[in-house]
Amino acid sequence: MTVSAHKETLDFQAEVRQLLKLMIHSLYSNKEIFLRELISNGSDACDKLRFEGLSDDALYEGDSELKIRVSFDKAARTVTVSDNGIGMSRAEVMENLGTIAKSGTKQFLDSLTGDNAKDTRLIGQFGVGFYSGFIIADKISVITRRAGLGAEHGVHWESDGEGSYAIETVEKPARGTEVILHLREGEDEFLDDFRLRAIIRKYSDHIALPIVMKKASKGEGETEAATEDETVNHASALWARSKKEISAEEYNEFYKHVAHDFEDPLAHVHSQVEGRQSYTTLFYVPQRASFDLWDRDKRQGVKLYVRRVFIMDAAEQLLPNYLRFVRGVVDSDDLPLNVSREILQHNRNVEAIRSASVKKVLGLLEDLAKNEPEKYQSFWQEFGRVLKEGPGEDFGNRERIAKLLRFASTHNSDDAETVALDDYISRTKEGQEKIYYITGESYAAAKNSPHLEVFRREGIEVLIFSDRIDEWLMSHLTEYAGKTLQSVAKGSLDLGKLESEAAAEEIKKAESEFKDVLTRIKESLGDKVQEVRISHRLTDSPACLVREEHDMGAGLRRMLKSAGHDVPDVKPILELNVTHPLVARLHKEQNERRFGDWSSILFDQATLAEGGQLEDPASFVARLNDLLLLLPE
Repeated sequence: MTVSAHKETLDFQAEVRQLLKLMIHSLYSNKEIFLRELISNGSDACDKLRFEGLSDDALYEGDSELKIRVSFDKAARTVTVSDNGIGMSRAEVMENLGTIAKSGTKQFLDSLTGDNAKDTRLIGQFGVGFYSGFIIADKISVITRRAGLGAEHGVHWESDGEGSYAIETVEKPARGTEVILHLREGEDEFLDDFRLRAIIRKYSDHIALPIVMKKASKGEGETEAATEDETVNHASALWARSKKEISAEEYNEFYKHVAHDFEDPLAHVHSQVEGRQSYTTLFYVPQRASFDLWDRDKRQGVKLYVRRVFIMDAAEQLLPNYLRFVRGVVDSDDLPLNVSREILQHNRNVEAIRSASVKKVLGLLEDLAKNEPEKYQSFWQEFGRVLKEGPGEDFGNRERIAKLLRFASTHNSDDAETVALDDYISRTKEGQEKIYYITGESYAAAKNSPHLEVFRREGIEVLIFSDRIDEWLMSHLTEYAGKTLQSVAKGSLDLGKLESEAAAEEIKKAESEFKDVLTRIKESLGDKVQEVRISHRLTDSPACLVREEHDMGAGLRRMLKSAGHDVPDVKPILELNVTHPLVARLHKEQNERRFGDWSSILFDQATLAEGGQLEDPASFVARLNDLLLLLPE
């Protein structure tokens, strides 16, 4: 290795320094995973060379036999993992080894608890890859050169993992990457041929490239030259093997490789299709959501292979966005090797694979929901908000997705989202043709909404929606199993046979008795409201605001406004509970100024009850204080 003069020392990104300290202590009990992570990175590098080599064969530089090599040197106390994959340029080394290029890094670090067991899970789920080498090494050297660049474009990177790293340009005749771990004191167990082979077979047997080591010496006098390379792993694509031949442990280890996760998956489904089309899919559902799940710029999804040759990572055309949490591979025998993202968008074979893949994943989730409800509830807590995007994105599977949704409900005493739409329907009252729901800024706000009062009195269950996405969801999910989904805060409520006859008669009588009062309140409030009417919803509260059937909900309006969107101005309807003393007092109030104050207070109270903000809080307080002074001492 010839060294050039272009050398510099740079500081790590602050998050890297913090993560390294945490990781060394938290992952120490599972330190052998460093080898799995480095081999996985080498495999990815070889896959990338195969992909780029499809359009530029010169990148192979006359060496098309891709492999990963693991070696050790007892005298130097080093373990080396090398590959002849795509390699890295100087800029790529600085980007990949000096920073953690992941959104959610701060959120991740803030979530660490100091509990080693919990933090190990979190650190693994975050995916630290290369940095895991510092668990056993007090110094790491990386020598790499990107394929296609000349030998003089090699890069040497080195760090002790404390606060900085050195980087310099070197000559490197062969493309690819060598990662050299200088072991800490007390880590000599990894300077053992049998130990390294056991780790490779345990964690990396599924890697579809040869992982080679020198054959163990057979005698003291045998020289290094007398030994040969020996493939340690199975070295064939796991997904191409028969399901009967693959153990649960092998499936789990392959998931950790393809998803860069430290935990076992929650579930998987493996399918091999033959006929007019021939392809294999292996999909996994993780146990936990990744920290970048909500990053719209982050490409996620499954890896695409064509006849075992890696084509692209995160091929979003293979699964819709609402299933972006799924990890795995699709391997097609029919697609061209030079397939691009543009071709994927307009390819009938891809459309057929996508359709079948969606059905496989939904089938897997349905099986979990039916046969392993506790597991499914765990899935829902992690990925439920993502799945709620489904009815709006995938009309053809809307009913199947709706069946998988879970909600909180007035049937339950807590805010757990455990109620399926089928559960709700099984509990509907005789003659109930609708599925009722309410949306709110929070669970508490929705559960305590005045709109629920009549439903509590009549014993009618209402689903409680408090996720920000719920109102958007319900604009696309308007019917399920032949029943209309109805917001209790929209339209004119008509419970029909579900409402007691006495209550219905009382409201009918009040409508004529309070006709003049309603007119006066509308005139007093002016264009603040579209209409003022008697409420069928209220039993305890004096007033509430209602929207028309197809109007945008108040919560969604506020969310869009806060995001800077133009939202059409829609006037609410003010509904009054004529049995409430405040409304009854209005009926008798002859002082016009006081009548106006009472009307405004009722409107403002209703606005606050639905989570809205007052346009003029000071006036509300002044009116309220004036009216309080009228109370008898």
